Amino acid sequence: WPVAPHLCEDAYTVADAVVVGSLLIAFLRHADRVGSACLAQLVNVIAPIKTEPRGPAWREATFYPFSVTAARARGEAVPLAVDGPELSTPTHGDVPVVDAVATVEESGAASLFVVNRHPSETVELVLDTPRRTAIHLLDAVELSDPDIHATNSREQPDRVRPRPMSGHDGSQLRLSLPPVSWSSARLRSR
Repeated sequence: WPVAPHLCEDAYTVADAVVVGSLLIAFLRHADRVGSACLAQLVNVIAPIKTEPRGPAWREATFYPFSVTAARARGEAVPLAVDGPELSTPTHGDVPVVDAVATVEESGAASLFVVNRHPSETVELVLDTPRRTAIHLLDAVELSDPDIHATNSREQPDRVRPRPMSGHDGSQLRLSLPPVSWSSARLRSR
């Protein structure tokens, strides 16, 4: 019998990472009912981290939405009213292209988590703040790639990873969301 054979060691794509990001948004939106959410497998078998015996380790695309969300989602989850385009699907009918949720800390800092599900179009996200409160964009990251089937591997461990994104702040936050992308932004009111 082989010892620790390679079984179910799937490579996860950009599209898979966007699905994970969307699932995490759903968990946050329902935080009043979700007591705990975790990953069962952490290394190799259907996991966000791959390694080889006496070799390197690398992060799968799905690692990043989980890691960034775990680090940033603090305080109270705030569902957002998203007004935007829809996609027609054969199974689920019309679905929103953009899905988003925010978390707000007692200090006033906030984190935004958002996906753009559209397969080919960039979507401009405009976040209006209550009472036109001025906000400052602390930082923002996006996970996307022109090839939605791109993966990380031993040879290219950083092909798929979050990259800094720019946005405009003030009384509105504006972010440009690439097709099939997951993004997160840290904000603070001024």
